[in-house]
Order: sequence, then structure tokens, then C-alpha cells
Amino acid sequence: MDLTLTRGDKAFFWVTRVVSALGVIVTAWAAVATGSMLVHGHPAYLVLLVLAFVVSAVFAVRSWPMRRVTPRKRKVARSALAVMSLGVIALVWWLVPSSAQQPALSAMNSDQAVTVTETVDRIVMTPTRAESTESTESTESTVGVFFQPGALVDARAYAAVLRPIAEAGHLVVIPKQPLGIAFLSTQVFASLRDEDTTVTRWVVGGHSLGGTVAAMNAEAFAEAPTEPAVGLLLYASYPATDLGGLQAQVTSISGSNDGLATVAKIDASKAVLPSGSTYLVINGGVHSYFGDYGAQAGDGEPTITHDAARHTVSQASVAFVNSVEE
Repeated sequence: MDLTLTRGDKAFFWVTRVVSALGVIVTAWAAVATGSMLVHGHPAYLVLLVLAFVVSAVFAVRSWPMRRVTPRKRKVARSALAVMSLGVIALVWWLVPSSAQQPALSAMNSDQAVTVTETVDRIVMTPTRAESTESTESTESTVGVFFQPGALVDARAYAAVLRPIAEAGHLVVIPKQPLGIAFLSTQVFASLRDEDTTVTRWVVGGHSLGGTVAAMNAEAFAEAPTEPAVGLLLYASYPATDLGGLQAQVTSISGSNDGLATVAKIDASKAVLPSGSTYLVINGGVHSYFGDYGAQAGDGEPTITHDAARHTVSQASVAFVNSVEE
């Protein structure tokens, strides 16, 4: 070790060591906590984890020897890099998603009624036959559903609650949002409309933050000449802007015990939604009951079973989508 190193140099090297070691530990923990979503989620988070881990590991190895005095200009640059690294590490920790649980995972399996296709950026549920018929011919409706997940929630977590819509004959598309943020997938619906499907009209929907983005899509495409958004389906959500003049049917489903999208917030949203909107409150329901991803920080205490709430949400959703088709 160079004996000319000052206390400041030594402190700088230790800060670099600690930050880089923290980066290795946090990214490794995040990978374990994310679990199967490393494979089933949007690849953006996996790429972020790999980059953060590799960079942290390289700096951890290179920073251990105290080789020489660091020039002042390089200290300033490296100090700024250390601060940025702490920001990235915090981001990696914050972005750890909530993974899907049963019965959503089982709902991802295809059967004679619904074919479930999963790609790197979406989940598609395609009806293959009606439940009430023995025919194997497609009974797919011309009304499709595009549903945005809530923030940092596995797209698969909504498979069980939305599958009945596909069983009723409607194409259902659930995007996998980059880093689990709906605002990073605002253009996905526009791209989907350009694809070749049997859908001529869409119901856009979403849970929590996903519902806010769905409202933006509804506003943008409600009066489109082709494949318009004719319905807006909100799960524990509300729009960020005034949609009082929206030319689309709206249904808002919420939980009475929701600690995030509270009853007061849902009531306040009525002033910015069309006058003909319908509202359903699941008595005893909470925010996390609109998907299957476990408990959520800040949520309320449920007084109804998750199965009962899911069934009610699914049936109300099917009825709403069917009504749009009529």
C-alpha cells in the first residue's frame, strides 16, 4: 500500500468498497425476491439487475487495493458516480415486483375454452369455444379487452380474475410493463390496435396506476374511426384528468376497505367521470384483492375472502364487457 495515501484517500476507497458491495448484495437479493418474474416479467428489470450486479462486482474487485493517491478531479467524478450508484441501488430495491400467486398461476394454463399465450411483453387469452357449446370452433367476440396491471405487479397476477372474460368469448391482452410501471407502456395499446386481430372495438381497463393509464388510452381512442375504445374498466382506480365528456361506457369497481384507492378517492373521481358511469363497491374488499399477488403495503384489512371478491369482480367485468358488445 502506498504510504502517501491521506485519510481522505483511504475514506474514499472505503466508500467505494461499501457502495460496490452493497450493489452486489442488493441486486442478488432483488433477483431472489423477484423469483420467477425474472423469466416471466418484462426483460427490462432483468437487464437492469444484470448490469447493476456486473458493474458493482467489477468495482468491488477493483476498489479493494489502495494503489495510489487519487487526483482531486477524479475524486469529484468518482464521488458523483458513487452517489449515482446509490440511486441505482435504491431503484433496484424499490422496483422489486410482487409476483403472481395461486389461483392466477393455474389460470395461465390453456384448456379447451381458452388458449393462454405468454411472450416477453404480454399475456394473451384467446377464447377457443364457448362454455355452453360442444363446438370446437372459435367463438371470439369482436370486442376485446386490454388490461394494464397495477404498479410493480406481475402481469400473471390478473389471469384468474380476467380469465372469465376470455371464457365469455372476448380476447384479453395483459401487457408486461417495463420495470412494472404502467406509464412506461402507454403506447402499447396504440400498437396493439395495428395488429391483425378479430377485435373491432376495445374495452381498456386497469388496476390502480394501470387504470389511470387505461383512462388515458380511453380518452385518446374513444372516438377513433377504427377499433375505438368503447369501454373503460377501472379496478380500484380513477383517472388523472377530467373525463366527463368521454364517449365510452365506464365501470368502476372498488373495495370498501381499500387503504390505497380509498372510498373517499373513488367518490371524488365521480366528478371527473361521465355521468352515466356505473360503480360497484366490493364490501370488505381491499386493493390487493383485484389480483393475486399477496398483501400490499398500506392496504386495508379485508372482511371478505379473496375468492369471494375475485368472483364478484370477474362476474361484474364479464357483464360490463358483454354489455358493451350489445
